[in-house]
Parts: sequence; C-alpha cells; structure tokens
Amino acid sequence: MKRIALKAYGKINLELAVLGRRPDGYHELRTIFQTISLADRLEVRLSPGRREVRLETTGCEVPAGKSNLAVQAAESALAELKLRARIEITLDKRIPPASGLGGASSDAAAVLRAVALLSGRRLPADRLLRLAAALGSDVPFFLYGGRAIGLGRGEEVYPLPEESRRHCVLFFPGEGMSTAEAYLSLKRPPLTPQTAGPRIDWADEINLFCSAVNESLESASNAKRRSGGSYRKIGNDFEPPVFRRFPVLAQAKKILLQAGAEAASLSGSGSAVYGLFRESSDARRAAQQLQGRAKHVILVRTVSRREFAAQFRAPAGRAAFP
Repeated sequence: MKRIALKAYGKINLELAVLGRRPDGYHELRTIFQTISLADRLEVRLSPGRREVRLETTGCEVPAGKSNLAVQAAESALAELKLRARIEITLDKRIPPASGLGGASSDAAAVLRAVALLSGRRLPADRLLRLAAALGSDVPFFLYGGRAIGLGRGEEVYPLPEESRRHCVLFFPGEGMSTAEAYLSLKRPPLTPQTAGPRIDWADEINLFCSAVNESLESASNAKRRSGGSYRKIGNDFEPPVFRRFPVLAQAKKILLQAGAEAASLSGSGSAVYGLFRESSDARRAAQQLQGRAKHVILVRTVSRREFAAQFRAPAGRAAFP
C-alpha cells in the first residue's frame, strides 16, 4: 500500500462578478481566487485490488459515499488512469461546508493529484484539468493555488503574480444560502451569443479586470497609511441577496473594515465573510471584536502558489499496477 498526506487549502474570492447566464445553463464569471491557510487534512492510500473507493471523515459533517466530491474525484482518476486499485481516503474536515471557502472543491483536486502521484503514472495537465472541470467549477483552481483569475464558469484559470502575505479573519455563521438559490436570486439575464462567445480583446479584458481589483486593494493600503479609516472595497455580486438573508454578515463586514481591514467581502456565494490585514496584530484585534457573533471566527493567512505546490511531490518508490 502507498499513501500520501495532503492539505486541501481553502480559498477566498478577491472579486466576483456574475455577468449573466450562458447558453449551457451556467453563469459567466469573473473572479480572482486566493488560497488561504485554513485547510482540510487528507490521507489517501492506494493498493492493488478490485476497484473500490472508501471514505472516512472526522470534523465538520460532510456527505458520505458517492455524493462526496472527494470520492467522485478518486473514481474519476481511477477510470482515467485505467487502474485496478483500491483507494482509501481519510478526511479531517476543517473548512466549514456552505461557507464559500472551497473545501469540497479543494478536497477533490487534492485527491486527483494524490491518485496520480501514488500510481506512478503520468497524467498530462490537459487531462487533469478536464477531470477537475467535470467535477466542479472551482476544482481547476485548486490544481494551482496561490492567486489566479477565474473565467468562464470559474473553470478557466490563469495564474496571477503573487502579492505579499496578508492575514485574514474569517467569519462564518454556520449556515448559508445554497449556491443554486444564490444564483437564482441574482436574476441575471441570458448572455447573447456574442457576449458568450470568444472575444478578440480577451487579454485586454483580463488585464482590465485584474487592474481594477489591484487598484482597489492599493487604494485601501494608501488610505490606511493616510487616515486609518475605512476605504474603497472590492466587490462580490452575491453580497446583496446573501446579506439580506443573513444581516449578521453585513455587520461583520462593517466591523472588519472599521477595524482596519484593507478589504472585506463575502467569499464565493457565501456565506463566509473575510477581512484582509497587513498586520497579524490588527487581524487578532478584529477577530476578538467578532467573537461570540458567529459559530466560526478563524484567523488564517494567504498561501502562495509555491507553498501550495510544495506538498505535491511524488512519494519515494513507484507503485506497480496492472
């Protein structure tokens, strides 16, 4: 039996714009992902034998069996690699479900990478990305980590230059709006074929979107140095409907900004809110102000692409499978 232990890091969205409904039924997105240090812990074990996937979990409650995205990822990898093997997954779930922090997607991506590493078989990047995109819109990002732009329904991922480390306060009340309900509440119109199709100025559009986010973060830093007050904020189109459902999230965001956060926003379709701070001491003080208002108030930090990728090294030796 071969085994590997991995961290499945969570993420926040530094910006999230929903443009409209595509002809395939999904929504066209523009977002910037950033990995954070809050992580699920996985051990994946692979041994020759009848094709089978088993999952044991601790921590936060998650779906079991084939309804769990990590199990689906393992089965997908076995089929793609044509392996006759048994996979056992132990998952210590630390990223709260329904928080918009990407836990299930990160688990799935980690399992895809783990099975390929343990088998000793090469899985080309394009095939790995195809498997990840079939599992979920956020899964491809978790093959890269760090900071990246997400386009399409989120599955088109392009790494971005790294920024210096930030400290992050996460605020999650323990419940949230379902992703389907959150999208429905936006009432986005269908995109025209011209909008949904390829664009000549695609690179320019990406650059403009990233520049707007960077300018927002830079203006926040400058404002903090000048006055210490609140400042321009990055955006998430899901905030209005989610904040109407959970007013405590709007209050938490206000507290984070008043406490000196460079930026604060809803992550994904919710329902976790985060605040970004340059100094860990400021983040700790903000977290203390939020204690008792939610089930989860967690201090984390941003994780670079290099740190994210460091754990994906092939284990010693090679496995032999028919």
